[in-house]
Amino acid sequence: MERFTISLEERLAKEFDALIRDKGYRNRSEAVRDMLRGSIEGARMARDDAPYCTGCLSYVYNHHERDLAERLTAIQHRHHDLVVSTTHAHLDHDNCIESVIVRGATRDVRAFADALVAERGVRHGHLNLVPVDVHAGKHVHVHAKPKS
Repeated sequence: MERFTISLEERLAKEFDALIRDKGYRNRSEAVRDMLRGSIEGARMARDDAPYCTGCLSYVYNHHERDLAERLTAIQHRHHDLVVSTTHAHLDHDNCIESVIVRGATRDVRAFADALVAERGVRHGHLNLVPVDVHAGKHVHVHAKPKS
């Protein structure tokens, strides 16, 4: 483990301590490590230095919007190779929230998310990505179709 020292103005240090206490960190080092990881990953994603990712796309939509639920499902089916899982919850009588767990080539995941969020009636779309390393193994990708 490598150590380094930083200097902070007293006010900034107090605000930082309050923030890490509110977030449940046990010490400044844990908080700084998480902040650095987040910044490094964000920079990687911004410069396309992360060819593969996993993540979560969340969005809210009005289920009364004409054919919207069917259109969203169709987009997910067209990209079944990227979609790991979808969770659906009802917010009120009109609105639903969905979270889609995704993984794959970062370019493809972003294009999928953009297409889904651009559908008329989708609001509050947000994509959170984490860069990952992909290792070749003996796993074979298959399409599973029910027999009956």
